[in-house]
Amino acid sequence: MNLLMLSDVYFPRVNGVSTSIRTFARSLAQRGHAVTIVAPDYGEGSGQEQHDGQGEFEVIRVPSRVIFFDPEDRLMRARDAHRVRDALAEREWDVVHIHTPFRAHAMGVQLARELGVPTVETYHTYFEEYVGHYLPWLPTAIGRHVARVASRRLCHGVDHLIVPSAQMVDVLQRYGIATPHTVLPTGIDLAEFQGGDGARFRAQHGIAPGRPALVTVSRLSLEKNIAFLLRVVQRLVAQFPDLLFLIAGEGPDEPRLRRLVDELGIGTNVRFFGNLDRRSTLLDAYRAGDAFVFASPTETQGLVLIEAMALGVPIVSTAVMGTAMVLRDTHSALIAPEDVDAFAEQTARLLRSAELRASLSAAGPHDARRWSSQALTRQVETLYASLAQDRAALAAT
Repeated sequence: MNLLMLSDVYFPRVNGVSTSIRTFARSLAQRGHAVTIVAPDYGEGSGQEQHDGQGEFEVIRVPSRVIFFDPEDRLMRARDAHRVRDALAEREWDVVHIHTPFRAHAMGVQLARELGVPTVETYHTYFEEYVGHYLPWLPTAIGRHVARVASRRLCHGVDHLIVPSAQMVDVLQRYGIATPHTVLPTGIDLAEFQGGDGARFRAQHGIAPGRPALVTVSRLSLEKNIAFLLRVVQRLVAQFPDLLFLIAGEGPDEPRLRRLVDELGIGTNVRFFGNLDRRSTLLDAYRAGDAFVFASPTETQGLVLIEAMALGVPIVSTAVMGTAMVLRDTHSALIAPEDVDAFAEQTARLLRSAELRASLSAAGPHDARRWSSQALTRQVETLYASLAQDRAALAAT
């Protein structure tokens, strides 16, 4: 099949949406499909795609401008988006898959209608919970209402929805969205999440081999709830004075988090490492932790939890929305509520017991198997084929 994916966000912007798009595109290409991604141009170097022979696909970059309230992201320029859309209309597509609700959505819907091909949209982000973080000047009630109304309009404009979790389906149904849907989370390529050398990471960064360490991998933004984890660390330091919290990731909340570290008096217990290479240093960072900690309440899935499982890193996490789906029936994680004392106690329990850490670590790779990208890609492939066949049958009547 000829598959077109459109998104307002993609690498080098690091987040779950970018990872999901690339994972599916690579797996679909490996299975013999022709995949094209349309995404913003982030400036110098963003058009240089990395190919590793594991499934190559086309990426078309659209000139874009910085968004004033979210400088990490880009908005594709209208004139250039229109030009790219016209060029895409000269080609044949079996399915148009939209990943974000902004200019990419408009391009995809218009193009699909013009060509008479089916549209799929993945509802990646729980926008109702995010709007207050990005538009803080907008009253909360108004922001939530706008997110719900916009979601209804966008979802009713496509043929089929992919929703990463059953919990997110419940949210969309409360909105009154009746578009046919498939619950289909993003998987990971398990072959990419093997190995990793925690001892090497510790040695490179001057971290003593026996020093207790927690690690998280996350975009540093308000909705990821890193501040809560810092307060957990402060509580744990009384029991584990040399505890170290390793934070891998970048984002707009980093200055506030660094200030909070100082306010909490845990400057010697926290280190920020920025974005790490997913093929090498990130794997080492995961493995450098005695436990992976996570507390985001707004995830539609939570890919980093699956990555930690695959690498055999014991997990302590809240289980809300998509993370509840990922952690259901697992044996590699301890579940804690979003309460500093309770979360700290579960983490302390893990840090105190080498036997418990070993048990959770051994279960991780087995828990991760159900999230294999190859198996989940076969499901999306089946969905695409069904939609394309239905559209062809309709056109023939």
